[in-house]
Amino acid sequence: MQFHSFDAKYVENLCAGDHSTQEHFAAYFTALLKLKLRSRLHSPHAIDDVCQETFARVFDVLRKEGGLRRPESLGAFVNNVCNHVLMEQYRSSNRSESLDADGAPEPVASGADVLDIVSARQIKQKVRTILLRLSERDRSLLKAVFLDERDRDEVCRQFGVEREYLRVLLHRAKQEFKVEYVKHVDNRIPLGSDA
Repeated sequence: MQFHSFDAKYVENLCAGDHSTQEHFAAYFTALLKLKLRSRLHSPHAIDDVCQETFARVFDVLRKEGGLRRPESLGAFVNNVCNHVLMEQYRSSNRSESLDADGAPEPVASGADVLDIVSARQIKQKVRTILLRLSERDRSLLKAVFLDERDRDEVCRQFGVEREYLRVLLHRAKQEFKVEYVKHVDNRIPLGSDA
């Protein structure tokens, strides 16, 4: 399946009722959601119900004033809405299903789904790009502790600091990361630009 990236024009066309955009949206997300839901729900009817409820809620938000602040995150937004609808489906079906041996529901697949994988890749790319904007020391420190998950004592030896001072350095590095993150994500400055 070819993944699609979204922008403000796509969301605008979708909300304006553009027929080809709505057809693309329905076909694209129906395919993705069915891939996700097939391993979690047993009934094709339940899968269709979750898809339809997801779409209804997504359109409710999109049509509101200031509904989706970051149009490029439409895919992640649809996935999150689907997760909420799915949880509600689980809760409602658990109230009515018997948990005896014959009526026990099958365990739900625990693997990552397509939308989760795509979202995780996008987040990793943003984190890498933001890390590149930090000083070498902050970047190396954050990478060692949070990405590589190295032992703190080993990191102290590498940076030639005591454990208490490592906490100070980590705090400062996280603050710098946060400043860069807010600058490039909240202001919607493309991460690839040097602005």
